[in-house]
Amino acid sequence: MRGIILAGGTGTRLHPLTKAVSKQLVPVYNKPMVYYPLATLMLAGIRDILVITTPDDQTPFRRLLGDGAQWGLKFSYAAQPSPDGLAQAFLIGEEFLRGEPCCLILGDNIFYGVGLPVMLREAATLTDGALVFGYQVAEPERFGVAGFDAAGNVTSIEEKPQNPKSKFAVTGLYFYDGSAPALAKTLKPSARGELEISDLNRLYLAKGKLKVRKLGRGYMWLDTGTYDSMVQASEFVRSVETRQNVMIACPEEIAFSQGYIDRAALIAHGNAMKQNSYGQYLLRLAEEAP
Repeated sequence: MRGIILAGGTGTRLHPLTKAVSKQLVPVYNKPMVYYPLATLMLAGIRDILVITTPDDQTPFRRLLGDGAQWGLKFSYAAQPSPDGLAQAFLIGEEFLRGEPCCLILGDNIFYGVGLPVMLREAATLTDGALVFGYQVAEPERFGVAGFDAAGNVTSIEEKPQNPKSKFAVTGLYFYDGSAPALAKTLKPSARGELEISDLNRLYLAKGKLKVRKLGRGYMWLDTGTYDSMVQASEFVRSVETRQNVMIACPEEIAFSQGYIDRAALIAHGNAMKQNSYGQYLLRLAEEAP
């Protein structure tokens, strides 16, 4: 399975903060925001990843992430000329996907939970249909919302409904089979001029091939698209990391734990940043690992 990180858009809700830098490059506590969706793909076992950015942001993303080899990954890059909807990622990434199943994750989404790696690896085995994740929110009318029948099967997907059929928002993490680009080509722009991901999900639903997995109380989903949500995300990450003395969304740690890089590479990463707590954490990992 291949992965796509959609990190385009102009970040207008975060202006003036994002007038000169991509939203996905601003920090969430001690890491660039894009590290969090990247870590989610890595936990799913996905190593071949397309990073979609605005044309102007290609250079800083390449400078930050490189070709991925430092983490045992492979990065490709593509530009989204204008923010014309999430489903546009499949038109831009069609050549990269080459008919394979894929996982699309939004560049400003953060996922956390004890059972997350197992859940993600299971989702990454998908070969037919689509799988998305629902998360209970206080204001579902702000999101794409999934409706369910009495048996818990998904019956509807609505984009920012005035009268939501449930409190489960569809998160920015989507698994699709190889037909996603072809289906995306059939979509028509919505009233706001975008190719909506909810419309793509409804195509799968109409075929009886859409599943929604609910994320329970043991999981955290954060959409860091506003000032307040960015602060909340940073506070959450800082709280977990300082209390438990572990890192969230550390690509070097995930790469090492999954065998993508060896101890020598981990030490090299740590030494490159040994003057700060991030590098010192990597060196401690290398010392403590069996």
